[in-house]
Amino acid sequence: MRYRRLGSSGLQLSELSLGSWLTFGKQIEDRTAEALMKVAYEAGINFFDNAQIYSRGESERVMGKILKKMKWPRDTWTVSSKVYFGTGGKLPTQVGLHRKHVVEGCDAALKRLQVDYLDLYFCHRPDKKTPIEETAWTMHQLIMSGKILYWGTSEWSAQEIMEAHMVARQHHLIAPVMEQPQYNLFHRDKVEVEYDQIYRTVGLGTTIWSPLASGILAGKHTMDGHKNSRLRMAGLDWLRERELTAERLKKVEKLKAIAAKLDLSMPVLAIAWCLRNPNVSTVILGASKVAQLKENLSAIEAQDKLTDEVMARIAKVMDNEPKRPQW
Repeated sequence: MRYRRLGSSGLQLSELSLGSWLTFGKQIEDRTAEALMKVAYEAGINFFDNAQIYSRGESERVMGKILKKMKWPRDTWTVSSKVYFGTGGKLPTQVGLHRKHVVEGCDAALKRLQVDYLDLYFCHRPDKKTPIEETAWTMHQLIMSGKILYWGTSEWSAQEIMEAHMVARQHHLIAPVMEQPQYNLFHRDKVEVEYDQIYRTVGLGTTIWSPLASGILAGKHTMDGHKNSRLRMAGLDWLRERELTAERLKKVEKLKAIAAKLDLSMPVLAIAWCLRNPNVSTVILGASKVAQLKENLSAIEAQDKLTDEVMARIAKVMDNEPKRPQW
């Protein structure tokens, strides 16, 4: 395993990490989740990603039981939660980034995960109804109370992130250090262009999700799909409609040829491509099978095969280079 600093902080995360969205407490059995975490930890992964909304809290409960059972030294791993959506309640006090929900969400996550503190705590989405100043103050106070160590955002705009930093600077608060955006061969603009200045100005760290574009880049999908695939799960029609297109599948077929010449599988190529971006702190993997996770872990070494020449061939296939502002 290799490690990278989380933005401007001194915390080093494994280049690959393990997430639990759609798997823990939902798609897979608890014993499979335990096996996945054990394989990940033994491979050097030190970051396990979670959120209050994942399986409406069940994902955190499953992960918490495993962490307690494994008895790994607390100083050898990090765990996260995210706050905004709650665990299913729709009342105004049960969602958002206002002080009440952020604090109560943190306390609930601590109990479900069975930990004394969260290493990383994310604002899962921006909250247009709550002043950023209130959220920043609350996160600062949670850090001061020892309940969280670092705070960050997920799917925030560059402007919103910088507003949080402005508030932190004005009031001498601890600022956010990380963002969790989607990033893969199909979704590039936010990470590569929108955040470009922030990496240099405030040292933004990124814990990117969906490196396989919800499985499209695994190279096994067809337009008809498979009834057991992630994109066919109940309630994910919106995801399938957004990600699964004939044009994308054609590009994946061309990428497979590049991967084959490098003796790599399609998912490993896609994950390694994400790792080639130095502004990516860690790539969050989602897995439902141990064999799948073990395969994807090989992306650490595979990134060395992605030379500038290979990256140029991939870029030609994708033909989606983000437009950057002309200064």
